[in-house]
Amino acid sequence: MSAKAITEATGKDILNRHLNQHGAGAANCRFATVNADTDWSKLSADQPWLLSTPLVVKPDQLIKRRGKLGLIGVKKNFEEVKQWIGERINKDQKIGNAVGKLRNFIIEPFIPHTEAEEMYVCIYSHRSADTILFYHQGGVDIGDVDAKAVKLDVKVDSTLSLADVKTTLLKAITDASKKERIAKFIYGLYATFADLYFTYLEINPLVVTADNLYILDLAAKLDSTADFICRPKWGEIDYPPPFGRDAYPEEAYIADLDAKSGASLKLTILNRNGRIWTMVAGGGASVIYSDTICDLGGASELANYGEYSGAPSEQQTYEYAKTILNLMTSSPKHPDGKVLITGGGIANFTNVAATFQGIITALREFQPKLVEHNVSIFVRRAGPNYQEGLRRMRDFGSTLGIPLHVFGPETHMTAICGMALGKRPIPQVASVEFSTANFLLPGGQQAQADLKEANEAAGLGSADESDGSATTNHQQGQSNGANSSFNRKFFSNTTKAIVWGMQQRAVQSMLDFDFICRRDEPSVVAMVYPFTGDHKQKYYWGHKEILIPVYKKMSDAIHKHKEVDVMVNFASLRSAYDSTLEVLEFPQIRTVAIIAEGIPENMTRKLIVEANKKGVAIIGPATVGGVKPGCFKIGNTGGMLDNILHSKLYRPGSVAYVSRSGGMSNELNNIISKATDGVIEGIAIGGDRYPGSTFMDHILRYQSDPETKLLVLLGEVGGTEEYDVCAAIKDGRITKPLVAWCIGTCASMFTSEVQFGHAGSCANSDRETATAKNKALREAGAYVPDSFDTLGELIHHVYGELVKTGRIVPREEVPPPTVPMDYSWARELGLIRKPASFMTSICDERGQELIYAGMPISEVLNKDVGIGGVISLLWFQRCLPPYVCKFFEMCLMVTADHGPAVSGAHNTIVCARAGKDLVSSVVSGLLTIGDRFGGALDGSARQFSEAYDTNLHPMEFVNKMRKEGKLILGIGHRVKSINNPDVRVKIIKEFVLENFPQCPLLKYALEVEKITTNKKPNLILNVDGVIATAFVDMLRNSGSFTSEEAQEYINVGAINSLFVLGRSIGFIGHYMDQKRLKQGLYRHPWDDISYVIPEQYN
Repeated sequence: MSAKAITEATGKDILNRHLNQHGAGAANCRFATVNADTDWSKLSADQPWLLSTPLVVKPDQLIKRRGKLGLIGVKKNFEEVKQWIGERINKDQKIGNAVGKLRNFIIEPFIPHTEAEEMYVCIYSHRSADTILFYHQGGVDIGDVDAKAVKLDVKVDSTLSLADVKTTLLKAITDASKKERIAKFIYGLYATFADLYFTYLEINPLVVTADNLYILDLAAKLDSTADFICRPKWGEIDYPPPFGRDAYPEEAYIADLDAKSGASLKLTILNRNGRIWTMVAGGGASVIYSDTICDLGGASELANYGEYSGAPSEQQTYEYAKTILNLMTSSPKHPDGKVLITGGGIANFTNVAATFQGIITALREFQPKLVEHNVSIFVRRAGPNYQEGLRRMRDFGSTLGIPLHVFGPETHMTAICGMALGKRPIPQVASVEFSTANFLLPGGQQAQADLKEANEAAGLGSADESDGSATTNHQQGQSNGANSSFNRKFFSNTTKAIVWGMQQRAVQSMLDFDFICRRDEPSVVAMVYPFTGDHKQKYYWGHKEILIPVYKKMSDAIHKHKEVDVMVNFASLRSAYDSTLEVLEFPQIRTVAIIAEGIPENMTRKLIVEANKKGVAIIGPATVGGVKPGCFKIGNTGGMLDNILHSKLYRPGSVAYVSRSGGMSNELNNIISKATDGVIEGIAIGGDRYPGSTFMDHILRYQSDPETKLLVLLGEVGGTEEYDVCAAIKDGRITKPLVAWCIGTCASMFTSEVQFGHAGSCANSDRETATAKNKALREAGAYVPDSFDTLGELIHHVYGELVKTGRIVPREEVPPPTVPMDYSWARELGLIRKPASFMTSICDERGQELIYAGMPISEVLNKDVGIGGVISLLWFQRCLPPYVCKFFEMCLMVTADHGPAVSGAHNTIVCARAGKDLVSSVVSGLLTIGDRFGGALDGSARQFSEAYDTNLHPMEFVNKMRKEGKLILGIGHRVKSINNPDVRVKIIKEFVLENFPQCPLLKYALEVEKITTNKKPNLILNVDGVIATAFVDMLRNSGSFTSEEAQEYINVGAINSLFVLGRSIGFIGHYMDQKRLKQGLYRHPWDDISYVIPEQYN
């Protein structure tokens, strides 16, 4: 929902900070808020006016008409207020059908005034204007304000003036000074309303005394989608739940997941102890499932409303499912058991198998509790990869220990509701109607041409082949009272489009649709993406590869592609407004589809005004788009190719539909293809409160299209657009049969207000309820089913009548065209296999969370395994004992640096002073590591291990190496000696001897040191030697490795890794040191070079 109610305290706080910046001249609202945790002593100390002023107290929980309900305490002192609140706080209060507890209160100073000083002001926004209501009398007894108040509409593209306020609203105010003050207040209030994206602001009463203006009672709503614009001005906003429904932490958790995700995740808990729980994919589908459950008598037992949609990841779906299952199994058991309805329509682009895997993971986790609560699960879903998703669900269900029934698109979407509630039988075997796709085999391109000829011979050519572009038809068509932007056909088989955004999957989907519709050319001719330079992007046209240009600037794309008349805008909610305004400047663009959800309402209204001025039709925002079978589709509309083929969208039918919901448009494609000869055009106008085009805009287009024989309307709760359709049926503008249904009939059965998935699906009056609109449509002459469950049957009945009377003549079906399948999707479906180019066994970044050798990164941090623990995971694929991790960290510390004189540091310094970057400088140092510098660890480990393993006495080992003329790696130091020991060696040695369970190789090396230092005092066991031998002891004796694994790590050179990693720290330090000291280019001094030049011969 975009328009969200705020508390009175929040509203007054916002007005305190901003209202008078616009010259309103109002007194600041003094108030204090109280809840169960309030410290009264601290409250009175912080706000001493509470002790010295008569007070007004009332609950602050979105309760209307508090005065009429006796929920306002007037002219009370501080102690009396405490008592008044104490008598009511956390007590049940019934208001209408809702029962809730009073938990939050607001205290304000009592403002002495007369009834004559009370007035009423309200501002609310609607599609074309903001309406200001004013009445010169206010207060509790104002009565029917809509009938009494004076109205002033401020059009979306206009501004408010003081003169308008005075002449239109304040006629009843005769005092000139008072009129001036009130006019300035209303002017400033409206400026604040618009600037801060309020959608509703009511003050009753506004008290106008001789010296000031006071806001007494206030009710307000904000456009929550404008948070990214208004957060600095609003501050943190806490949107309270409607009265009668408590805010649950689980709801807040899902709301937080939703805010951090590009997907849509919603959860509202209706009845914590209910037995019917839902987990539904899709905003429109979630409403329809709730409707059906309530129609079947389950309203009192419906536990929750919610949805997941917009392609959530497997991890996000798991978190969502886990939350619902936890709620379901933590409430009391039900004698009849509980049911979980996991339903959804036919997805457009959500990978059903991936989301189902998240649900399965959650079900597996809660399996014992599900059995304990006697839960039955009913699943119905379709869309991309749904076959694999249903297969996984069925396979898992056989091991779950509770009933789990799984259905696909062969079953009506809401049929599982009747099954779950025992109202209809559960089929034992479900028939599967279609497979994932038809392959385009070699020669398929020619077969495609042959099929096109066959279709043309059968009269099934692509629709509108003779129409030309939509632009040329702009002046054609009948008016019928519709917006002139819509008096034309939107799409033909020659429509060309530009796509804004790097939406490769959606573009490929459009091209595949073009191909199976046998278009001669692709519909997408260019893309616009401002974040890269101009380039070309590769796509498939059938099995051939083609290049589509991508432009940085919209103007370049438009000027180079004059044939384009459609723009599909995938810009985010933050940039969709600007990118759409930009494209409206180009007259050749006639239709714009805006996909983004959550564009602020003020921006959408401005776009509508600008588009109407330019004669441009807008589809959306918050839509998947639309489809004209055989011609053109927008983005991901219609879903995967298997659904497009199944729903026969590759050729035109006779039925045109318009829907708010994008997800339900796909379900309508399915229903209509089963009940009739198919769809001729379908548009999802979008779920936002102000869609760019209305139901009537499209229905009148369909009415004037001779090829369209039957109309279908899927409306919903909220708004009044369906009444325009009723009027058009009555006055004869609509003469074709119309089947209509408005979803959201369940809303009237809930005791508190529920905001459904779409921003616009909320009834603000009885007239906006789905039940009232369905009744009005039926009375006007539309065909209206008893429920969504029977919508398909009614469409089939009306279609049959049209066939009987000869108004529709069914055409012979031809086989659907073959379709190439992308390699990546074929692999996703498990249809092909290919050896991977790389293999990895240490890290996986593909899921929601990075994983190190099986351990999630959150666990790595929470367990505080340290750098040593990370090394153990990434180098050795296991958690090694703490003493081993400590040993790793000590080695890194002691090898981090050994001064600037050693070769590695020297090289790094020279490189840094030559102006090279960090990576180049560090690499130059690392390349010096070898047997002579730092890299002797592996060699030392091998020499000592071989000697020890072959039972050579230390003296025999020393003699053998001397006889072979080899140095003993790990023995000897240029500076340190037996008399000047290396402290680093001492630290490592003592730690290993004290903490390792066994260290035979280190002890062996120490025996060798005794022999070598007798010969020369600097032939000591050095850092390389002590780390190498201790490392081998760790591998062999920690109990974490087999002997074969230990030897393999020695052979692959793993022991050098500690020195490489440790010394990299020092090299980075030297690089940064040289840069910090601003050292110039290094040149070695001549006097430190011995020039040995050959003699010159004449």
